[in-house]
Amino acid sequence: MTMDDRDELRAWLLALRTPGLGPGGLRERLDAAGGDIRAALAQLSRDAARLGEPARAWLARPDEVQLAADLAWLAEPGHRLLRCTEVDFPPQLEHIPQPPAVLFVVGDAGLLLYPQVAIVGARGASAVGLAHARAFALALTEAGFAITSGMADGIDGAAHVAALDAGAKTLAVVGTGPDRVYPRKHHALARRLAAQGALVSEFPPGTPARPDHFPRRNRIIAGLALGTLVVEAGLRSGSLITARLAAEQGREVFALPGSIHHPLARGCHRLIRDGARLVESATEIVETLTPAARMLGGELAARLGATGGAVAGPPRVASDDGVAPGLAEADGDTGYRRLLTELGHEPATLDELVQRTGRSAAALSSMLMILELEARVASLPGNRYQRLPGG
Repeated sequence: MTMDDRDELRAWLLALRTPGLGPGGLRERLDAAGGDIRAALAQLSRDAARLGEPARAWLARPDEVQLAADLAWLAEPGHRLLRCTEVDFPPQLEHIPQPPAVLFVVGDAGLLLYPQVAIVGARGASAVGLAHARAFALALTEAGFAITSGMADGIDGAAHVAALDAGAKTLAVVGTGPDRVYPRKHHALARRLAAQGALVSEFPPGTPARPDHFPRRNRIIAGLALGTLVVEAGLRSGSLITARLAAEQGREVFALPGSIHHPLARGCHRLIRDGARLVESATEIVETLTPAARMLGGELAARLGATGGAVAGPPRVASDDGVAPGLAEADGDTGYRRLLTELGHEPATLDELVQRTGRSAAALSSMLMILELEARVASLPGNRYQRLPGG
């Protein structure tokens, strides 16, 4: 980390910890400053009195020990502060109410760019509900989707573990700082997610669990995912908040029906009455979300291409070399073909592909996601990728 990088990160952390500012206030000032955090922070310092005495006092004399601890956390391998001004900040979140200004990430930040399905439900789920969560998570990952949830007990944990056991992509959005684990029983799961997937939080390190943090976490889960599946839920379940937020954000909501005598089916039945899609198999979810996944892939290709990443252009109707046409054919200068050539026929890690192609990890993550949707590439455990026959 260069001194300039450290100074910029410190400016972000100083702004993020300013009392009373919040993500909306920070984004507003960033917009006025053209995305320059130092300029935004300077303006914030001039206007600190408007935010109240705690903000003025913090900006005048910030806790340097706290900021140093934050910077030390970010310096650890696999830790990242993903900022809304960066090209690989997930575009899905730009369209939700009160989008976060940053995400603290432990693990593979590239997973945030994958098409995701949220699987949520009751903490005290039944054995049948847990089995459903595992089965749907496995089937959806086999179709190319990442599984997003909140690392809670019950349905959340079952969905994460099923994806991890299959070597598939999964990420947890948590309601604490990225260095805290809640519930405490999930320390082993948190370590697996950090090593094989990603832990994500908008709260800085050291932030404890608080009741008001979980609805904020739920809006990010709903916003990242193209659709939300509720497996089991009582009428007062927090997963109904996630489903409501997903519907308000224009995302698909799916619910599994259950027995009319089962209390944890009542929340799902209410969702179905309110317009959620009743589903009995993962295939129904895949068929519904595949068009949205392709649109997300196209948006990412265009966004990264504009900054020297993956390139994009109008899709071609046919191919002249026997390769099946698809979304990946939007590359007008053979970038996808080069990626497939560099991948070869032996598994390769993302880092190896970065070295071979000269592209950024974010750009390659987007391109590989599209190739997975086209069934040309398969993801393997250990963040490796394999070219499929005919790919």
